[in-house]
Amino acid sequence: MVSDLDPGATTLRSIKNSTLSWGYKWQPPSPSSWNITGTYEGSWGLLEYKNGNSRSPKLRKSSGDFVLELISTPTESKGVHNVKGMIMFYEVFDDEHKVGGVQIKVEGVYIWPFKQLRVAYRGKAGEFGHEDHVISDPYHLIGLFSSQDFQESTWVKIWKRKHSPVNEMEKHCNIEIMAQISRVPLMQSNEDRYSYHIEGSMNSFSVDDKGDCLQPMLLNATSVNTAMYFYKTVIYNLMVTFISFLQVLLLIRQRKHSNTHSGSAKVSILAIGQQAMMDAYLCLIHLTAGITVGSLFNAFATAAFFKFVVFAFFEMRYFLDIWKANRPTNNIQSMEARRELSVLCSKFCGIFLGCILIMYEFHKFLPFLLLLVYSFWIPQIVTNIFRNPRKPLHPYFIIGMSVTRLAIPLYIFGCPRNFMHSKPDKNWCICLVGFVGLQVLILLLQHYPGSRSFILYQILPIKYNYHKRSDQDINCATYCVICMTAVDFSQPPNVCMVTPCDHFFHSECLRKWMDEKMDCPTCRHLLPPVRR
Repeated sequence: MVSDLDPGATTLRSIKNSTLSWGYKWQPPSPSSWNITGTYEGSWGLLEYKNGNSRSPKLRKSSGDFVLELISTPTESKGVHNVKGMIMFYEVFDDEHKVGGVQIKVEGVYIWPFKQLRVAYRGKAGEFGHEDHVISDPYHLIGLFSSQDFQESTWVKIWKRKHSPVNEMEKHCNIEIMAQISRVPLMQSNEDRYSYHIEGSMNSFSVDDKGDCLQPMLLNATSVNTAMYFYKTVIYNLMVTFISFLQVLLLIRQRKHSNTHSGSAKVSILAIGQQAMMDAYLCLIHLTAGITVGSLFNAFATAAFFKFVVFAFFEMRYFLDIWKANRPTNNIQSMEARRELSVLCSKFCGIFLGCILIMYEFHKFLPFLLLLVYSFWIPQIVTNIFRNPRKPLHPYFIIGMSVTRLAIPLYIFGCPRNFMHSKPDKNWCICLVGFVGLQVLILLLQHYPGSRSFILYQILPIKYNYHKRSDQDINCATYCVICMTAVDFSQPPNVCMVTPCDHFFHSECLRKWMDEKMDCPTCRHLLPPVRR
């Protein structure tokens, strides 16, 4: 029974047939009605797979996945419920159509005494027209975050819809779905909670012999336990909150480890900036998810708030400390420094927005892009090789930040029952863990044996020699401005040091000074690291 069919003898006679078209036998009337409102997830398959048929659009494959959303409301007729909803097919058409899936709005009836569902879409007499119809269901809304439709703008969707086979089918085709409904307990020990199962067929008929209609399909779906998705989402957000708390503790530990001017100068500003940008993205994503799924706003907003705290109050502050440590101390408050700080912030915002556009444009290559994002330790590795600093990062910070940052992608791409309903990719997860683990291993090798312990001496950059001597230096008399005593050039070369700006100091004095500041005590010129 469908929207434009008489709800009388014609439909009831077809329902009471001894054997239905897809193999079900007629069942006796049910004593009570079932509430079939909800979301159903399942698979579709072609009953007759004929891609060569000119009256049918070319399909990508003979089977796939779909989601059916239904809203059932009782009517004045006993035993009959009105049904409205939408069915979404994934990966239906060939790549030449550039359509990620098909959304078809349907309406009809559910005759609960016979457990029969009849819904249809009438191309010319359809009530919904071309408006988008989305049931406010958390499962559907959350699923959008892992689909292509969510990543496309409105005008792109409109263009694809006008140039897709769906537009022609809505004009020239009638689509009817006939299904049988059954239910089973969710758990054998709990007879009060049920899962509904829908199995039937979908047929598409041309009304004017002008359009191409879909081939007959076999549908098989089971109701989704949305309460479980709420539970999974809350658990995920608690995990993100706990991870953010651990990252705050790790950042505090690292800042204590490099609390001096020279200690901050040893840390790569690109490594910390890349991690700050990652947390800014996570904050934005979780906040968007909370706004989209209103019933889960508190959970997503909590995770977004903690990510904002990590990004804005700890990482960005550490980012600025590193920037200041790499500048002469006498120019920090100058107008030039303020201009450079403005340029730095502008670059950070520009890269942030540019990465959003890149992710949007190349979302099909998201796994590869994530590997690039998780190369955040490579700038520190390169900095250690060129500057040869002494233990710039605490081992707890290296290991802790790596493990906590791996948690979210491993959950999304590794957990088979994640709340985003994305398919697990074991090989990609192994590649990601191996890639980050390799970076951690190199950093730990640089921390204990030395920053250049595994680099050939022939390819190392030439370092400045603080102990070089000349006859002119030996004949001149000078004082160390740190301890205010004379520098004795008659002592061995390692007793005194000369800077690139030709200022002389005692080796012990200058080394202690460079542990605090990396600039010349006399002229504030930036100093290269000491050869070790």
